[in-house]
Amino acid sequence: MNIELIRSKRRTLAIEVTKDLRVIVRAPLRMPEKEINKFLGEKSDWITRSLKKMQERQNNSAQKQEFNELDIKVFVDKAKRILPPKVDRFSKEIGVNYGRITIRIQKSRWGSCSSKGNLNFNCLLMNAPEEIIDYVVVHELCHRKEMNHSERFWAEVEKVIPDYKERRKWLRDHENELMMK
Repeated sequence: MNIELIRSKRRTLAIEVTKDLRVIVRAPLRMPEKEINKFLGEKSDWITRSLKKMQERQNNSAQKQEFNELDIKVFVDKAKRILPPKVDRFSKEIGVNYGRITIRIQKSRWGSCSSKGNLNFNCLLMNAPEEIIDYVVVHELCHRKEMNHSERFWAEVEKVIPDYKERRKWLRDHENELMMK
């Protein structure tokens, strides 16, 4: 595996697997290579999974079509009807507030939560079963308590969705199907 290292004025390490199956590591200017290699070792399973997923996505896209503008409009309209009531209900259960809800098509995320509490959701989530949609909503709302993926964060998710691990795995296993016709 060929790994491209990019150093810059950043504080943390990050790994990116690109659509053309390149692995890019972004590191602080003065971070020792030993520390970078340790990080890569810790993330090797994630890198392997991501490369495999990207390869599958390329293979599937050769066989399947992407959604057209009309499909996207239908998904966005459905998401605008379905997601706000779910966000409202789960935010009360979790005990958090939130800002704006934005629905758009995204290539690599199902949802996100900004530090200001604004929530973004991928309209293609409307292809998923309801329990998966609920998991993504709860996941993003729990970021209002923990803006990371620490043990404390996952404990918050588990309070609302005890089987979140199975739902998370389902989403990972089926994401390519949800992204294409």
